[in-house]
Amino acid sequence: MVPHLVTALNGPLLDLEKKILTATPAIERWFRMEWQEHTPPFYCSVDLRNAGFKLAPVDTNLFPGGFNNLSPEMLPLAVQAAMAAIEKYCPDAKNLLLIPEGHTRNTFYLQNVARLMQIFRQTGLNVRLGSLNPDVTGPTPIELPDGTTLTLEPLERSHNGRRVGLKNFDPCTILLNNDLSSGLPSILENINEQNLLPPLHAGWAVRRKSNHFAAYDEVVKKFAKMIDVDPWMLNPYFMKCEGVNFNENVGADCLASNVDTLLAKMRKKYKEYGIKEKPFVIVKADAGTYGMGIMTVHDASELKDLNRKQRNKMAVVKDGLEVTDVMIQEGVPTFEHINESVAEPVVYMIDRYVVGGFYRVHAERGNDESLNAPGAHFVPLAFAHQHALPDYQAKPGTAAPNRFYMYGVVARLALLAASLEMEKTDPNPEVY
Repeated sequence: MVPHLVTALNGPLLDLEKKILTATPAIERWFRMEWQEHTPPFYCSVDLRNAGFKLAPVDTNLFPGGFNNLSPEMLPLAVQAAMAAIEKYCPDAKNLLLIPEGHTRNTFYLQNVARLMQIFRQTGLNVRLGSLNPDVTGPTPIELPDGTTLTLEPLERSHNGRRVGLKNFDPCTILLNNDLSSGLPSILENINEQNLLPPLHAGWAVRRKSNHFAAYDEVVKKFAKMIDVDPWMLNPYFMKCEGVNFNENVGADCLASNVDTLLAKMRKKYKEYGIKEKPFVIVKADAGTYGMGIMTVHDASELKDLNRKQRNKMAVVKDGLEVTDVMIQEGVPTFEHINESVAEPVVYMIDRYVVGGFYRVHAERGNDESLNAPGAHFVPLAFAHQHALPDYQAKPGTAAPNRFYMYGVVARLALLAASLEMEKTDPNPEVY
């Protein structure tokens, strides 16, 4: 189950691994205490980058769509975590309504939906699929490559408009696996007596990556102080620009200035740690997913010479969402390789538990580029497999299970940051 990793840990990251493994009891207690104060997102996936000199999250997805890429051995763990999550919101839950994305032709995504249904059915729930697509006006079967069928059904309001369900199906909990890039659907607004998970403000119509990384900055400072490491080892610098229009070259000065500032900060850190790599930044849409609206920049001058195709690519992301807010993030090169291809770990969590992950592998991308692009393939990881428990006696940098544990720790830091982010951006905070 453990893929062959070409790259061994070295330098500063080796020291980080030692400190994390030594501090494991303190780390796990710290997380337990944090979860008494904050509620984790229902589920989450985190893209990590291992540069050999730092390990940092570069993206956190609150509507994860790759459960089909997890190892089958991880299913029991996912079911246990799902049970814990459901019991928090609706202990006597009988029905779960799952609302997927609208792209019904993407068979890989639909296999993810089927895997989610399998997980939640094994928790003892009746699971049905509701669609936000107005073209779905009755039960609509969709065949999957393995011969199984998913059935989409139209959503409807019931109980005088207070609840959302399907015909003859009244769920306690509604689980969104749709990131709401195209906007907040009115049918899901002002719901009473039901749990909508994740909440509407987690969708890309509202959410901003810069808010997430501001929360992550807060979390990682506390964590790094506890284990006595430089927070930068776990944290990518970032800045943001608002009111950008790539097609009309509006906001170019802000972008160039922030790129220069970040690169200067990175050069200072690289010099401090004797890192010989050439620093770069990632310019990305502050909202959106699927690896759209993202580019690698080594020098601010590159932003002045964008051609029409590059401008168009940056101007609009999934579901036609126009890019006006842009995040400039420290580029973290990946030095993980599987065979000859660069790879990056993606960690999946349900509630506060790591339930698996995979390496996203891309044969045609460089170590300074986004791997979330057409042509990527996935190699599953079994994080809690009996052979993947941390080996405290192993020589540092040699045991893959120790690296997987480190991935899980950093991913949970991003999960905790997402919890803080959701609290801070909640348009209707509860008054205690």
